[in-house]
Amino acid sequence: MGSIIKNKYLILRRISQLTILFLYFTANAYGWKILVGNLSFSKLFNAVPLADPFAVLQMIFAGAVISADLILGVFIILFFYGVIAGRAYCSWVCPVNMVTDLAAWVRKKLNLSKDNLINTTKTRNFRYAFLIILLLTSAFIGAAAFEFISPIGIFTRGVAFSLGFGWIWLLTIFLFDTFVLKNGWCGHICPVGAMYSLVGSKSLIRVHYTKENCTNCGNCLNICPENQVLAPVINKKSDFISGIECTNCGRCIEVCNDNALKFTIRNYINSKGEKNEKTTN
Repeated sequence: MGSIIKNKYLILRRISQLTILFLYFTANAYGWKILVGNLSFSKLFNAVPLADPFAVLQMIFAGAVISADLILGVFIILFFYGVIAGRAYCSWVCPVNMVTDLAAWVRKKLNLSKDNLINTTKTRNFRYAFLIILLLTSAFIGAAAFEFISPIGIFTRGVAFSLGFGWIWLLTIFLFDTFVLKNGWCGHICPVGAMYSLVGSKSLIRVHYTKENCTNCGNCLNICPENQVLAPVINKKSDFISGIECTNCGRCIEVCNDNALKFTIRNYINSKGEKNEKTTN
């Protein structure tokens, strides 16, 4: 029971990801109308549109006419992740996260602690450059460029219909993350993650660090897939983790034995005009 509680955020994330895939599958296989479409464009209960901002932005660059449903769907997603959840899409929704988490686990079991081929300090920002390149490519070819190669779309469509040769692309990501670069796809390449980092940069839900409780064991820094967001705070000051690449996955909270890390709701201004954070469990 202790280990289940210890891994509660991992379990909840898997339930979230698998439930979303299951609903896409049942929409195609059985005609259920709970969640229809894919992670680029969906309808919830056949009424509420949901649209990925990066997919729609590519369409705009490609010169497509954007329907009212897509505009509303984008605003719903922007509100949820921009105001509430931050970059949680990457750890709680995206199915490729399960592939990259498996790669991280295998990497740990094989004791592959060092990145073999790539200087990681110079590649974290590549995802933002890749995002811009894909938008410009969309404008050049007149179509949403990333949608042709997106492993997120391949995974989602594969569950709903048939994976086909898409498994090769997913296997490539797994091998890349395992043997070349830790958290390589999500942390250095994926433009969707880059988009949600920008969208969720000011979100309310954050992880809070209490320096007085910390014994500086380093467990959080070792487990975090984006540990550059922890470095400015851990063992320096009590504060929330404000780095925009934080995925709100809860890994750091699960491995902290000091009760120094908790999810928080960020209050920018309290009654005295000072920054405040309210702890939630």
